[in-house]
Amino acid sequence: MKKYRPTTPSRRSMTTPSYRGVLTTDKPKKSLVSGFKKGKGRNNAGRITSRHRGGGHKRRYREIDFKLNKFDIPYTIKTVEYDPNRSAFIGLAVYADGDQRYVVLPQNVSVGETLIISDKAPLKAGNRTEIGSVPVGTFVYNIEVKPLGGAKLIRSAGTYAEVIAHDGGYSSVKMPSSEVRKVRSGAWCSVGEVSNQEHGLKVIGKAGRSRWLGKRPTVRGSAMNPVDHPYGGGEGRGGRGTRRAKTKWGKPSGKGQKTRKPKKYSNRLIVKRRKVGKKR
Repeated sequence: MKKYRPTTPSRRSMTTPSYRGVLTTDKPKKSLVSGFKKGKGRNNAGRITSRHRGGGHKRRYREIDFKLNKFDIPYTIKTVEYDPNRSAFIGLAVYADGDQRYVVLPQNVSVGETLIISDKAPLKAGNRTEIGSVPVGTFVYNIEVKPLGGAKLIRSAGTYAEVIAHDGGYSSVKMPSSEVRKVRSGAWCSVGEVSNQEHGLKVIGKAGRSRWLGKRPTVRGSAMNPVDHPYGGGEGRGGRGTRRAKTKWGKPSGKGQKTRKPKKYSNRLIVKRRKVGKKR
């Protein structure tokens, strides 16, 4: 992690991942970059559905290949780049047929390394194959929910899932949340862990840096009036006054609260629910 000289109180505790020696360029591939409009936490009607979002530095969107459907054609990693729209590092993959695409990079993969997407790919970090052919105990990322549906799971910095079993056409994987779920054995996954492991260790340090990231201020419920929040009101700095944590609208929240829908379509694929609360 990179630390700073304590020139101000906020600068004293601020840290960032050390990019020097890791990133190879700061200019993205022009043909794979486009502008985009930020949602700012609003739905298609313009109403705020996710609070505390808005502003932030202007970004350009990098077109990331999550389909990863160029089979049996080796590609070489040409660059390692920062992406403002995700926590992991990305790299420019140059295929043997001349095609170029951005991909999410795993740990310990450097420029010039050759990787492949194949059902017979060797067990090497960055290679992609069917999860049913991956040995038990292997770490994987960029996992598909259904075959050829594109990578949906395990894409954030420093994350990985562990393959723990194969049975009846399904593979069981242990997620970062400690949840164990089944994935079809024909679904594809990449071997290894997602890059930028230090992302979770960074300290924002000051309110202004949160605003650069597009995060607006959050008011505590206990600082509101009773009409605005279940925790509001009271003399002085009182506790929340309710046994279980609630949202502003009275819905369950916080540690130990079950928020998953009882009839969610993927319930049958969950072998073991994630651990929550203080005992986790």
